[in-house]
Amino acid sequence: MVKICCIGAGYVGGPTMAVIALKCPDIEVAVVDISVSRINAWNSDQLPIYEPGLDDVVKQRRGKNLFFSTDVERHVMEADIVFVSVNTPTKTQGLGAGKAADLTYWESAARMIADVSKSDKIVVEKSTVPVKTAEAIEKILTHNSKGINFQILSNPEFLAEGTAIEDLFSPDRVLIGGRETPAGQKAIQALKEVYAHWVPEERIICSNLWSAELSKLAANAFLAQRISSVNAISALCEATGANVTEVAHAVGKDTRIGPKFLNASVGFGGSCFQKDILNLVYICECNGLPEVANYWKQVIKINDYQKSRFVNRVVSSMFNTVSGKKVAILGFAFKKDTGDTRETPAIDVCKGLLGDKARLSIYDPQVSEDQIQRDLSMKKFDWDHPIHLQPQSPTAVKQVGVVWDAYEATKGAHGICILTEWDEFKSLDYKKIYDQMQKPAFVFDGRNVVDAEKLRQIGFIVYSIGKPLDEWLKDMPAVA
Repeated sequence: MVKICCIGAGYVGGPTMAVIALKCPDIEVAVVDISVSRINAWNSDQLPIYEPGLDDVVKQRRGKNLFFSTDVERHVMEADIVFVSVNTPTKTQGLGAGKAADLTYWESAARMIADVSKSDKIVVEKSTVPVKTAEAIEKILTHNSKGINFQILSNPEFLAEGTAIEDLFSPDRVLIGGRETPAGQKAIQALKEVYAHWVPEERIICSNLWSAELSKLAANAFLAQRISSVNAISALCEATGANVTEVAHAVGKDTRIGPKFLNASVGFGGSCFQKDILNLVYICECNGLPEVANYWKQVIKINDYQKSRFVNRVVSSMFNTVSGKKVAILGFAFKKDTGDTRETPAIDVCKGLLGDKARLSIYDPQVSEDQIQRDLSMKKFDWDHPIHLQPQSPTAVKQVGVVWDAYEATKGAHGICILTEWDEFKSLDYKKIYDQMQKPAFVFDGRNVVDAEKLRQIGFIVYSIGKPLDEWLKDMPAVA
């Protein structure tokens, strides 16, 4: 029986290994992590992450050929293939602070693998890493190998949260990068055979190590760029009376462009996009490519601009102040069907409103009050460092209340900000909500999920990203 071990039981390691165990019943899969609470959660009925379909997959294979354990060294020692899916946070200090990836956890994982191994192993990069990380890992393993042969592969993940299980069942592609040597090609073939249990061969792409590492950063940069592009156009639409949904539909009909990732919004979030672009910027700068670095920086600048533009629109519409006013925040996760709040645009929007002394009432069906309070009290990039992953008492932001019902959140509010595109927000009883709000009652739709005309008929003043402005809003120009 082939044995696989994955170091890191997070958003990538857990779901990926669960699906490998389901699709390859002849392979023993162990997911290991030093966090006792996280492993306990994986072994319980309340998994540590919310992902549609994940519960079912884990329950089918757990205890059969899928195991979650804190006995990291034993499972690494016994494995034939070791996936490394540890954190690669953005550095907060030192060389490359604010852009470069911190490879501390990767390096310690590599040293531990070299230390405990008694047989040849294939070591697979599953975390998103900077180009040429494999070279550094190779050096660590080779110089500490004690005669054991290690082959390094890059097998980046391309999952989208909310559809991760679907993406794993039917991926657009599986990318495997390795050394162009006989041993390297043999290692590629071994990993390819694992995925070939369920992925058609034509969707398994093989490349050299550096192409595979760079492909992940490039894919995320391209996706984020599309969002920033349509968001930049949304600002122009508001200024000219065009409708961004109609523009995006017309543009997306071009088969060379396609319709995906052309929804205007309050901005992109998630653990990857900003981090990977900053990483790309740093690598470009280090390789003497300032023009290329500046090009990708602009994608993040537009994303930040979109969030601040949204806050400015809220404040200016409500008589240029939200001080002491109750603003309901519907949705805090960075997208629907996940409880993930990493880099969610809601954090910057909420902080912007709190800066003008608003009182916030927040509702999200999957995010706890502890998590929201923690996010609002953290500094940038803090979320990506282990100390903040451990349970701790968040510093309560006194102007923030978290409730478990949209109607409670909006009761007595002056305005509503929709920041996550949860389906339930489309079907709320907005007449009931309007009746219990302060007047004039405002809706600021940061995801274009509501029917603005219907809401206007009820009596709301509605702002939808990239849509023609209400007469009221035209009279209240957004503050610069």
